[in-house]
Amino acid sequence: MGFWSLAYKLKWVTKDQLRLTVKTDQNPFGEITVTEFKAITGDDFVTAQ
Repeated sequence: MGFWSLAYKLKWVTKDQLRLTVKTDQNPFGEITVTEFKAITGDDFVTAQ
């Protein structure tokens, strides 16, 4: 999570780009969890319906 937290903080990635790294049923190879996404961005992770 350290890398992604730093990348978001320094604006190397946007919130939408960070969403692509979250491990979900559709993306089992993601690098961060839903909980980590919230810790990094302060927003809840919502999947597109």
